[in-house]
Amino acid sequence: MQNSDDRVDEPARSGDVETGAEPPPQRSAARRLLGRLAGERGAATAEYAVATMAAVGFAGLLVVILRGDEVRGILTDLVRNALTVG
Repeated sequence: MQNSDDRVDEPARSGDVETGAEPPPQRSAARRLLGRLAGERGAATAEYAVATMAAVGFAGLLVVILRGDEVRGILTDLVRNALTVG
């Protein structure tokens, strides 16, 4: 096919913006995947923040538990027994 200025027109490809045709399924799947990935920006940072907060909570719980007299006595006996020679 030729138009008025003697250029050969290419046949309309699927997914062309000008023709309004639907993109091929592979391209559509790739765009969906990119859209999903783009929506997860900052997800790793949020995961690190959640993991850090969980670690801080766990450390706080350990401090509370280890401050108890019973646990302190058990740990003291354990260290004393480990350091005695004989």
